[in-house]
Amino acid sequence: MIARVRAGEPEAYAELVRAHTGIALRAAAALGAGADAEDVVQQAFVKAYCALGRFKDGASFRPWLLSIVANETRNTVRTAARQRTLAGREAAFVEAEPLIPESADPAARALATERRAALQSALEKLSEEHRLVVTYRYLLDMDESETAQALGWPRGTVKSRLNRALRKLGRLLPDAELREGGDERE
Repeated sequence: MIARVRAGEPEAYAELVRAHTGIALRAAAALGAGADAEDVVQQAFVKAYCALGRFKDGASFRPWLLSIVANETRNTVRTAARQRTLAGREAAFVEAEPLIPESADPAARALATERRAALQSALEKLSEEHRLVVTYRYLLDMDESETAQALGWPRGTVKSRLNRALRKLGRLLPDAELREGGDERE
């Protein structure tokens, strides 16, 4: 696909954009872009297009794009959202989550919302590197090698930071037991 884009086929890049917009929006929202998520993603796609000459042949496009989204989100948050409160970021994160069907049990819906808010609050208490590795690995459902590529870290660094981050989350979320693989159980 990248070869087609480099050969000057605009529809090929449009296909890449369509295929990756959803995950890019989820990444921007999860990393704190809030209402600016669409702008961040649009700017990231423009930057990715301009940087295609530096894209390594054979590499996966998704982690590369998500690293650009993360950088663009970080820049946007630093410049335009220094005053943004934790509540604003939580609201943006909750909006990025899929809607629960109306037929769902209201108690289950309330519990799920409460758990998401507790998780977001706990994530905010982690260092940036730990928050990023958890977000990429579990909230964006990337495997270890994609996470390593997107963050520009060796795979061993991803494993060790993820391990430390999950232990810290376990202490911050005393009601949830975090297991290897990021599952919760009661």
